[in-house]
Amino acid sequence: MKHPAAPLRTVLGRPYRGAVEIAALFALYAVYEVVRGFGSASFGVARAHSDAIVSLERRLHVFAESGIQDWASRIPFLPSLLGFAYITLHIAATSAVLVWVYRSRRAYFAVVRTSLVISTAISLVVYVLYPAAPPRLAELGFADTVTDQAHVNLSSDVLGSFYNPFAAVPSLHFGYALLVGVTVALLAKGRVARAIGWSYPAVMLLVIVATGNHFFFDAAGGALAIGFGYVAASWVDSPAKRAKRWQPDRGSAVATC
Repeated sequence: MKHPAAPLRTVLGRPYRGAVEIAALFALYAVYEVVRGFGSASFGVARAHSDAIVSLERRLHVFAESGIQDWASRIPFLPSLLGFAYITLHIAATSAVLVWVYRSRRAYFAVVRTSLVISTAISLVVYVLYPAAPPRLAELGFADTVTDQAHVNLSSDVLGSFYNPFAAVPSLHFGYALLVGVTVALLAKGRVARAIGWSYPAVMLLVIVATGNHFFFDAAGGALAIGFGYVAASWVDSPAKRAKRWQPDRGSAVATC
């Protein structure tokens, strides 16, 4: 008897031709942006959820986002750099690593790609169920660094047609960065590349917090989403392929760490 996961493993458990993968990922991202843009929550509801997040962080003694933004604002050119990083790294770095894995570490591509797809689907559901205003819109004294320094108004009428400002939890900026960083850290051969991989999630955390776009809570949600995505992607993957894939070749980065 066929395993119940057999059809999913057939579709999601292997890489396809590059053109097919690119087209599928662009289509999925377009669907993500459109669905995300259809958020209909009121500001009052989104603000109430943000207040609950702040209250939780204060009870846990981790509400330090405003202090981090104040620190960053005192360093010349850093706010502009962070604003630019916020609007570019999320797509550019993720795309670059997907291409690299596909071309150089293809045995790992399906699980990385499927982790992104599943975590994105999970996040879309949460955006609908739990709309939350980001710090810059929560009337808590945060600056909108992306608008003020990078001169890209995420709340403008043009971007607002495709962008839901209350889709803050979970933070896929951080979730994607976590997956990308760990993937590079585990699969790259050079020490410098592996160090960049390990540091990338921390850099993205600074970017999303210092620009006033996410709370720490949102980043934790992004980590959970990508974690669930990876677990599901691993379940879809066949046990035999998974065992073989994570057996490092002699001389590989994993083997020589």
